[in-house]
Amino acid sequence: MGLQTFRLPDPGEGLVEADIVTWRVAVGDQIQINDILLEVETSKSLVELPSPYAGTVTELLVKEGDTVDVGAPIISIDDGVGDTIPPATNGNAEEAQVPNLVGYGPRTGTAKRRPRRGGTAEEPAEAHEQVADTFSVRTPVSRRADGREPLHAERGTPTGAPLPGPGETAPVPTPSGGAVLAKPPVRKLAKDLGVDLASLVGNGPGGVITRDDVSAASMPAEPIEAPTSPPAESIDTLRTAPVEAQQASVEDVRIPIKGVRKSSAEAMVRSAFTAPHVTVWLDCDVTATIELVERLKARREFADLRISPLLIIAKAVCLALVRTPELNSFWDERAQQIVLKKSINLGIAAATPRGLLVPNVKGAESLGLVQLASAISEVVAMAREGRTQPAHLAGGTFTITNIGVFGVDAGSPILNPGESGILCVGQIARKPWVVGVGGEERIEPRWVTTLSSSFDHRLADGAQGSTFLADVAAILNDPALALLF
Repeated sequence: MGLQTFRLPDPGEGLVEADIVTWRVAVGDQIQINDILLEVETSKSLVELPSPYAGTVTELLVKEGDTVDVGAPIISIDDGVGDTIPPATNGNAEEAQVPNLVGYGPRTGTAKRRPRRGGTAEEPAEAHEQVADTFSVRTPVSRRADGREPLHAERGTPTGAPLPGPGETAPVPTPSGGAVLAKPPVRKLAKDLGVDLASLVGNGPGGVITRDDVSAASMPAEPIEAPTSPPAESIDTLRTAPVEAQQASVEDVRIPIKGVRKSSAEAMVRSAFTAPHVTVWLDCDVTATIELVERLKARREFADLRISPLLIIAKAVCLALVRTPELNSFWDERAQQIVLKKSINLGIAAATPRGLLVPNVKGAESLGLVQLASAISEVVAMAREGRTQPAHLAGGTFTITNIGVFGVDAGSPILNPGESGILCVGQIARKPWVVGVGGEERIEPRWVTTLSSSFDHRLADGAQGSTFLADVAAILNDPALALLF
């Protein structure tokens, strides 16, 4: 067997490419079967790929950050049981089959062995570049390929001052203590402005000092902080440095579209231009929900769980979807059918360092509060730690997104592809609210939030979408009403 080539597998359903995130091995490492070779990011998840071979890593065929197609070779491993090539018995080259490490099958051609030194066969060139240079016009044909010498002559070191270019006049500096070349009007101007002509270098013909030279010398110089050491840059560098610095400061930043961002973008575009979105809004007094959360935190069953209003909101969504199953359905375009899902796979949108992930809790409608709290905490933790697997992201039927954690009151969410509804929860803040009825009406500070729900208008009408949102708000306003669902 010898060298084995490991190709990028498909760790999920329908994947065509993946991004190489981190290599766990290096060339020369000894590995065993099922040792982790690398991490890849695909379909919004980080996946660890184990090795199907044991042996020595001989080559990493892709680099970290590369986007690789499924089925492409990514690493070569020597399992140590390869067949050896029989030695040559004479000067003639023997043919041997060479395994193809970077293709999709064995090489159809053959490989020739180099004859031993002193053999009768013609000695081949030692390298392709050497052969190419032998036939190049830059190499004298009277030289051997292995004895090349440069044709260009050695350049002497220039001496003396550089000659002026065409149309230019070389500046003639005024020698120290020598005569100053300036016309009487220029001398009078220098005297009036208090400029010492002996300190100037004329830019006129033959080094004559002009009025412009005197005027420039009389201008007050801008205060410049003296450098601690003389600058080593040339005049050209100093002239272009400010321009280059300015260009670098305004240069656009280009970020490759891949991984989570690419997957999210494709999903949002597909959803926005496929499903006709309708969004409804409702302000809700959730003071009773906040009080219930505080009571649950004190109970022993929830001692090791993170309890927040999201738990009650998730439970309210499950109860409301039972009454309005149109928001837990799927539009089957091929079969021309509306599929009412029998189970609620509740997606929880989670902001992670790699982007937005929406893992879902399978069968959320059948879970009690303790089980639901544990399941939500688990999927959110996996997403933020980069441990989400493709199975956790697939099969969602409804999503909850909480933008209130960013201090935002409300939003108009976009559906996940294949889902018919999504609930957006704004921040829960203290606001004035009218309580009581009739003569007992009064304004009190209450915990208030804004709920917004988007749904696919092909699957649900305004009546179903509005009923769903009203049911969720009613349960959050008075959690005891959950007993009526």
